[in-house]
Amino acid sequence: MDQKLQSYIEKLNQLDFQRMYNGDFFLTWEKTNDELAAVFTLADALRHLREQNISTRIFESGLGVSLFRDNSTRTRFSFAAACNLLGLAVQDLDEGKSQIAHGETVRETANMVSFMADVIGIRDDMYIGKGNKYMHDVVDAVTEGHADGVLEQKPTLVNLQCDIDHPTQCMADMLHIIHQFGGVENLKGKKLAMTWAHSPSYGKPLSVPQGVIGLMTRFGMEVVLAHPEGYEVMPQVEEVARKNAAAAGGSYRRTNSMAEAFQGADIVYPKSWAPFAAMEKRTDLYAQGDSEGIQALEKELLAQNAQHKDWCCTEELMATTREGKALYLHCLPADINGVSCAQGEVEASVFDRYRIPLYKEASFKPYIIAAMIFLAKVKDPQAALTALAQRGTPRWRG
Repeated sequence: MDQKLQSYIEKLNQLDFQRMYNGDFFLTWEKTNDELAAVFTLADALRHLREQNISTRIFESGLGVSLFRDNSTRTRFSFAAACNLLGLAVQDLDEGKSQIAHGETVRETANMVSFMADVIGIRDDMYIGKGNKYMHDVVDAVTEGHADGVLEQKPTLVNLQCDIDHPTQCMADMLHIIHQFGGVENLKGKKLAMTWAHSPSYGKPLSVPQGVIGLMTRFGMEVVLAHPEGYEVMPQVEEVARKNAAAAGGSYRRTNSMAEAFQGADIVYPKSWAPFAAMEKRTDLYAQGDSEGIQALEKELLAQNAQHKDWCCTEELMATTREGKALYLHCLPADINGVSCAQGEVEASVFDRYRIPLYKEASFKPYIIAAMIFLAKVKDPQAALTALAQRGTPRWRG
């Protein structure tokens, strides 16, 4: 076994993550520091094995079921790639083409798609108070199905983005940061600016900024959330961020100045999102079937966004960061001035300069998802990694 893989196994030996076995992944702040470290370490180990052309198939058969209630490209393909990396086939659950459209219950659907499923990945991020709850309803249903002998195994659930958190994205962002700064130990005291930025669309979810402040505050960083007045996030997530910062020896604060957030920052994450209050209102309007109210809200929010076109990641703002070289992050796709829109989140010259690092940032997500699945399905991950290395099955034969 090569020394790099051995170092990952030794790191796992030092961590307490056994409770992840047969578990699910809902929110990052429900996991311990050791459990998060295990995901990062295993993600790196799986990537290393693939780069060495060693197969990481731990399943000879099985299914990964994906349900996307919002449009997705990167997360959809990342989930499919993660399942394939481990040996699972993937099947999308298209609600428009299934009995769900005719009123099939969550309990029935969850059990019917899970007869040979090892993992269910769900993205349900558009409606406040709904997405995370739906994921818990699915887990409750398959847990009951397993206990009743309907299912041979309980599939693990991976939150591919809900109304509260986007754990796979934010953990991919975090692993990118760890690699860029040479290790977790180098992050203490670094300033991270999670800032709102202008977009010509109105309904972007809150889960990325919430996920960022809920995760990045656990590493001793100075995390700043910046947005115009009226673009607040969920208060309960801000409380999580404050508690995390206090426990980790870092800080968390909020400002209404993008310039203040960028000043001296080591990492910047300019990203549009809809106001929490507006997302609550939209959820209520959809529940009432009030199409006129929804259209009126959309016009109101587009007009509100248009008042803040100056909230853009510009070359001028980037020059105020630490040595003018802050790490620029984005979950993609970004609203790029003169490219994807007239006025958006970031100037084209800034985005182009960081294009390759952004693509590398995105490349961590399949491995993060695969690690979440691996830790939930394998009782002894260290032994499994050792067996994969000793087996040495080539991923491809050239």
